[in-house]
Amino acid sequence: MKPKNPHMRRHLGRLLGDRRLVGGLLMLLQAVGFLFFLSRLTGRWRVLVTLFTWLSVVMVVWLVRKEDNPAYKTAWIVVILSFPLFGGVFYLFWGNTPFNQSKLRHRFTPRRPRFDGSGLQPASEQLCAESARHAAKCRYIENITGMPAWTNTTAEYFPLGEDFFQSLLEELPKAKKFIFMEYFIIEPGLMWDSVLEILSAKAAEGVDVRLLYDDAGTMGKLPGHYDRMLRERGVRAVRFNRFIPTLNTYLNNRDHRKICVIDGEVSYMGGINLADEYINHIVRFGHWKDTGVCMKGDATFNTTLMFLQLWEFSTGEKIPADTSVYRPTLQQPAAGYIQPFGDSPLDQDNVGEAVYMQLISTARRYVYITTPYLVLDNEMLTALSVAAKSGVDVRIIMPGIPDKKLVYMVTRSFYPQLFRAGVRLYEYRPGFLHAKMIVADDEIGVVGTMNMDFRSFYMHFECGTVFYSNDVVMQAKEDIEEIMAVSREIDEEWLRRVSWPTSIAASLLRLFAPLL
Repeated sequence: MKPKNPHMRRHLGRLLGDRRLVGGLLMLLQAVGFLFFLSRLTGRWRVLVTLFTWLSVVMVVWLVRKEDNPAYKTAWIVVILSFPLFGGVFYLFWGNTPFNQSKLRHRFTPRRPRFDGSGLQPASEQLCAESARHAAKCRYIENITGMPAWTNTTAEYFPLGEDFFQSLLEELPKAKKFIFMEYFIIEPGLMWDSVLEILSAKAAEGVDVRLLYDDAGTMGKLPGHYDRMLRERGVRAVRFNRFIPTLNTYLNNRDHRKICVIDGEVSYMGGINLADEYINHIVRFGHWKDTGVCMKGDATFNTTLMFLQLWEFSTGEKIPADTSVYRPTLQQPAAGYIQPFGDSPLDQDNVGEAVYMQLISTARRYVYITTPYLVLDNEMLTALSVAAKSGVDVRIIMPGIPDKKLVYMVTRSFYPQLFRAGVRLYEYRPGFLHAKMIVADDEIGVVGTMNMDFRSFYMHFECGTVFYSNDVVMQAKEDIEEIMAVSREIDEEWLRRVSWPTSIAASLLRLFAPLL
């Protein structure tokens, strides 16, 4: 007997197979069930109403005294005071408190890498001696992350995902020892299928092929057990932070990094994931503008060890005591200094934001920034405003076509304040600008995975590479100037056209941005 409505059944099957939808519904049911349970308790024992209300007061005082970011604290305080009966209980168990065991169970304390037995000589001291202006930045990154600066490294800048993809297809087949890949998104299509074919072939040759991909980032793009299929093809695949639909803050700590290392000799980094929109093979939000870099030489050692640190965290497989097996061996010419680094949400240091703020605060002539999202805390907003008011040419370029409309509204809510401070704002007319870069004064720049928003700076695992007096700085600057040439600059006329309802809605969303 044929089904009465096969189309409806297929549609229902797709819905039930969508982990995002099912997971969201399960988390909503948990929240509703928790509220129902508390309501029954307070209805039966009225004394609990007083206790829970006072708990909310205590949580507000706790938040005021904590050293968390003020924007994060403000968002939670508004939630607690808006729902004083249950708000304190929710923050106690799901906020940044000792009772939130999900965060405590997942502390990320990577062993600091040692380079003394590697046969390589980091160049941090040399950089600090030659450039007192940038010494503090270099030392900060090394002190916090353990990743030094290097010379003897060449770098190639990719102004488009298509250029990155072509280089990747050329370098991957050359692997003899190992391929380490770490990406937020992978999705079947021309790009990933081409890469997977090479990975499978290299694994069959005995090359150590490892892949870390974010479970939440690939939801809706990959089957839930895609990692099993990859392992059957010889790829040692791990889903990072598996999405389990329970109410816990650890679900926010995604692996947003994009790293590829080949034999320790070649490494890639930037904003480009392994999906077809990143190479404009398919069109989602107009032209997809993204950037990346390829490094060959000593600086690749940082990138290799960054991957191994998160691999150890995800699998428990210890990094070998002797890391010399992973070191680069090919001699490369010195071309300035390069310092790849990682950032973790599970410590007390927001390295990515701190590096950006250091570049902004020490700039003398200009700072150019590209970012797909602009959701700023007060510290970053102040740094940008002070730099612009001090005569520094501060420019920020964002997408003209958004991929997330609510986040886009929040992004635009910052325009008036930045504009009044003298920051020049642009929107990329051809489509979606996904590049994450900052350059300053023709001397220093960062290409990485960090968006200028709360998720990147506070919640995600991220990475970036600082280039000091390297050709990449000028190449990135010239590319940004070309982006600005096809972008719309925000002016007073544009700001006047923003309606009051839109402005108010954006301001309300902005208030809760740290919790989104």
